[in-house]
Amino acid sequence: MIRLVNITKNYLMGKRELAVLNGINMHIKRGELVAIMGPSGSGKTTVLNLLGCLDKPTSGSYYLENREVSRLSSSELAEVRSKKIGFVFQTFNLLPRLSALANVELGLRYAGGGDRQQAMEALAKVGLSERAHHRPTELSGGEQQRVAIARALAKNPPLILADEPTGNLDSRSGGEIISILTSLHKEKGITLVMITHDASIAQHCQRIIHIKDGQVVGEEKV
Repeated sequence: MIRLVNITKNYLMGKRELAVLNGINMHIKRGELVAIMGPSGSGKTTVLNLLGCLDKPTSGSYYLENREVSRLSSSELAEVRSKKIGFVFQTFNLLPRLSALANVELGLRYAGGGDRQQAMEALAKVGLSERAHHRPTELSGGEQQRVAIARALAKNPPLILADEPTGNLDSRSGGEIISILTSLHKEKGITLVMITHDASIAQHCQRIIHIKDGQVVGEEKV
């Protein structure tokens, strides 16, 4: 599903070049549930941005479903994101003036299709049918994250990337979100990659990839 080969990523900081990733090699099989862990500044969010086609590597190759996407144009990357990848962010990224249902529908329109029934079915899968017409400000943090998961799932992507999906939630709500994600992974066979700093969250995954100083420093099966 995913293969990173000798990936580097540098950023210009004024006249100075900052190396964030230093030769990352990684593979993730189709249908796997994987956690990527590392301390702050380790490069894990940069890896997520590359996996999500939100950024390009400085050098190296990224293969998604055997297609090298690291050399695609911006418009081609946008098409890959819309068709192949669902995102779940720590900050939910919901539009406050839209209802839960409208937020999910907007995600479907961005992907080029879908209808209200499809959006409602996605909300039902995360237990929010009765809250579909509430705006984000009328929902708890856990409910907002469930809307974000429904938005990611509605277009049936083969890959979901979750960036610290429980980071803004209390322990009970966080546990509910992880339960939903792992259940959906088992039910639908989606490839799910979670960025987390929480070892207890990572233990729900099948494999943990450890990153430090822009390099993969170890892996473990759970």
